[in-house]
Amino acid sequence: MNITDNTILITGGGSGIGLEIAKALSPANKIIIVGRNKEKLEAAAKDLENVFTIQADITNESDVNRLFEEVKTTFGSLNILINNAGNAYVYNIANDGNAHDKAVAEFTTNYFAPIRLSEKFLPLLKEQTEAAIVNVSSIVGFVPGSHLPTYSDSKAALHSHTRLLRYELAKDTNVKVFELMPPLVATDFSAEIGGKENGIPASDVANDLVKALQENIYEVRVGDTNLLYNNFFAATEGAFATFNN
Repeated sequence: MNITDNTILITGGGSGIGLEIAKALSPANKIIIVGRNKEKLEAAAKDLENVFTIQADITNESDVNRLFEEVKTTFGSLNILINNAGNAYVYNIANDGNAHDKAVAEFTTNYFAPIRLSEKFLPLLKEQTEAAIVNVSSIVGFVPGSHLPTYSDSKAALHSHTRLLRYELAKDTNVKVFELMPPLVATDFSAEIGGKENGIPASDVANDLVKALQENIYEVRVGDTNLLYNNFFAATEGAFATFNN
């Protein structure tokens, strides 16, 4: 798809993968970065061209409604929605306790928020000649990490939802659905699990997404995620096609 002259909204765009995607796609597009911390957003956008900020909590329905109205009023359209914001707890599901509350918090951000945002913005996206939704999942959506038990659950759910959303929207709309699946990435978000020392640069993830958008590669399996997929999961494509025929 065309990756210039678009209006692009990125949740969790003030740092990490979201900010690197904003950098990779500006200044050839209008980029809207969204997050809860206004100062963090403004600092991230300060030295970037064509990057705008909107403070919003994507887990809050009234904030999502306000976000939609502001995008529609200020920008008039939206071509690409990138559901990147995430929430994770590092713990042991057998010993640390409180798994239910942690799972609810993770699913609220990682699964339910992308569904709500996609549903909310679909009317705007459908008005465009070419449009896309990008959901950012994870390598742990394929194989759960014992240190990220319910985060892994939420990303597996998002992976399943994304495949079905792509399948349905491809039937009669111009909205393409991409899934970005990073491995461990060197960001503040992953610092607690060794991301700063062992993760790949967030810019690598952003660059892989840009290439995938240009070439219409809908499942963007970055680095070790692609190795894992090719070794163990490639046959699931045939299973999905058979089950949904």
